[in-house]
Amino acid sequence: MKIYNSLTRKKEEFIPIEKDNVKMYACGITVYDDSHIGHARASITYDMICCYLRFLGYKVKYVRNYTDVDDKIIARANSLNMNALDYSEDRIKAAEEVFAELGADFPDIKCKASENIDNIIDFVSKLIEKGYAYPTEKGDVYYSVKKFKDYGKLSNINTDDLLNGVRKDVEEGKKDPLDFAVWKAAKPGEISWKSPWGEGRPGWHIECSCMVLHNLGETIDIHGGGKDLIFPHHENEIAQSEALTGKPLANYWIHNGLIKINGQKMSKSLGNSLTIKQALELYNPEVVRYAIVSKSYAADIDLGESEFVLAERHLYYFYNTINAINKFLSQNTEMKEVSNDVADGIEKKFREAMDDDFNTPVAVANLFADFKYVNNLLKDNKIPADEKAYILNKIKTEIIRLYNIVGLFKEDVQGLIDDLRNKYIKKLNLDVEEIEQSIETRTNAKLEKHYDEADRIRKELDEKGIVLNDSKEGTTWDIKELM
Repeated sequence: MKIYNSLTRKKEEFIPIEKDNVKMYACGITVYDDSHIGHARASITYDMICCYLRFLGYKVKYVRNYTDVDDKIIARANSLNMNALDYSEDRIKAAEEVFAELGADFPDIKCKASENIDNIIDFVSKLIEKGYAYPTEKGDVYYSVKKFKDYGKLSNINTDDLLNGVRKDVEEGKKDPLDFAVWKAAKPGEISWKSPWGEGRPGWHIECSCMVLHNLGETIDIHGGGKDLIFPHHENEIAQSEALTGKPLANYWIHNGLIKINGQKMSKSLGNSLTIKQALELYNPEVVRYAIVSKSYAADIDLGESEFVLAERHLYYFYNTINAINKFLSQNTEMKEVSNDVADGIEKKFREAMDDDFNTPVAVANLFADFKYVNNLLKDNKIPADEKAYILNKIKTEIIRLYNIVGLFKEDVQGLIDDLRNKYIKKLNLDVEEIEQSIETRTNAKLEKHYDEADRIRKELDEKGIVLNDSKEGTTWDIKELM
């Protein structure tokens, strides 16, 4: 298996530190507001990576954090006249609820900055002892960037170039404009903890370095997060951790791409910030998951309405095909084991895609050929029913088993079909009983050889967005927008 490593800027064979174990950390949410679709993408991405590694046989310890104390959280809590940690706890609870509904975000350990204060103070104290950090008279503690010779190796940023864009009026007690806070002195109205440098709270970057060390050790296999965290957050994590331990923080750095909404960067000021809650009010959870995993985890993507509609169409097709398999199997319970290239090749194709830097777009694309084969097989009356039943059952079983890894085919089959049909029926302002009554009227017109009337009804329904399918068993209907 090969993974694109942001540190080396190339795909590399994945070789864990310990043969059968993988230690993975992903940066989580700063809970100052509702979780948005970008957070959903990150959680789905690292869940998928964790699940696939476990599928390969690794024992994975996956840790993710909540930043539950920072400037934005304090400002928001103060505006609501709330304690900052009480506000954070409310936001974490809300995040957990939407992630549970989404069916994503299942790390083994979820840690919080506020629950690691003693570990953070110990970490900062050791950085000071080693000469990589310094306290100020005011009670802040800064990391000395120029003391760490490898600074910029992840982001490929040169410290001399950084100085050109840095404000010259630096904070009181700060020795160099590039230095960043690992501990912040308390200000009036802010939550704080006692420390050797006075009342204060952690800087943002230090919490992740500390939590990686505390939960996973000095060097981990995989460190993940959004690409917007490469600089300064992950660059500063490396500087802090490697200055303290003298060892690499992580062997593989993985970064998921960012999300635009209808062609624009998500922004509250632009009014296009899509929260997970809003997305789930509009779309089935699997539709949201599909829209995300059908794209490369590393690519920036545009998630407008058209992408979600396309996801609905694809899933409607897949689930209807699975429903047809289930119907066939309920009527043909005898199975005769036979070799079949499609059924036997599903796992091989899936693994080839996923072993290539978790290439979910290729894995998802493979489904179309598989489901096309299934639909053709269902129509083929030359194959004995018991052999067909075996092939169909194996294809269905393999697809569900494997694609559960990337978050697909976890919904109730008929439930998702009904969910989408009802949504579009409501959207078209139609009534199911009226549709079925029109079909019955058309059937009677055909029996009475009133073909013009039958054609008129078909056309009328087509104009309303309903497609009719005539067969020996009778007439069924479907929704044009979902086909």
